[in-house]
Amino acid sequence: MTSTSYLDPSALMRVKSLELRARMVMEGFWKGLHRSPYHGFSVEFSEYRPYVRGDDPRFLDWKVMARSDRAFIKKFEDETNLRAHILLDRSKSMSYGSGEYTKADYSSTLAATFAYFLMGQNDAVGLTTFDQKVDQHIPARNRPGQLRRLMLRMEQAPSGHGTDLGAAMKGLHELIKKRSFIALISDLLAPIEELETQIGYLAAGGHDLAIFQTLDPREIDFDFSQATHYRDVETGQDLFIDPTNARSDYLERFSAHRDAVRTMCAKHGVTHHLCSTGEPLEQVLFEFVTDRAK
Repeated sequence: MTSTSYLDPSALMRVKSLELRARMVMEGFWKGLHRSPYHGFSVEFSEYRPYVRGDDPRFLDWKVMARSDRAFIKKFEDETNLRAHILLDRSKSMSYGSGEYTKADYSSTLAATFAYFLMGQNDAVGLTTFDQKVDQHIPARNRPGQLRRLMLRMEQAPSGHGTDLGAAMKGLHELIKKRSFIALISDLLAPIEELETQIGYLAAGGHDLAIFQTLDPREIDFDFSQATHYRDVETGQDLFIDPTNARSDYLERFSAHRDAVRTMCAKHGVTHHLCSTGEPLEQVLFEFVTDRAK
């Protein structure tokens, strides 16, 4: 996919309907995929899986192999459908945005796009929202009305305060009994020690996890210039900060936290995506799909 095929997130977020935004991202994604070197990959992703040692070679699809130079097995009916859960951070920190829209707007659109994409493949999709605890849980289903139900919940503004990632993952672990794909969408601006413990439990239980760490560009580069009072949206604490003096320390701490998240994910076989809210959503989806293919 090329940058010319991407939708500008600022323009996208002006569309009021969350479902329409997700549909626009999907349309742009498929058009870009059609023009990319991965043309034809969409069919392989939804209907085939890579050949692994021990598979019966009689079920190899030689036509796909000739076209892609990769060995694929046609999925049996019971392998085709995925059970997916989207875990969406609705804590107060997600209401921050340095531009025209917030992290909550972006993350909800990302979650809606995943739901639209997965249900389009006849997968069962559920949603769990959280802040300091699990707020609402919609079990994974693939039935009429499920997508609309998910969209209505995603459209709700963040109502929580603090973030407890470990408690959210523990709550999800207790709710999900069958092996599933779990997508965690959060800024991860909280201690990750308990999160790592719970991710370890989920990974050991056979769940497939991906983390989409969603941050505003200014949280990544700390591009502030004016010394003023800043308010912590989760605690309400006011602090006077001179960005010129604070930038170096902030970036050092941010890098350490980001590296700790990456190390945790690598340790447990979890896919990690650092998503700036200025990044086109088609690009995030494309990276997700190509990572899944690997």
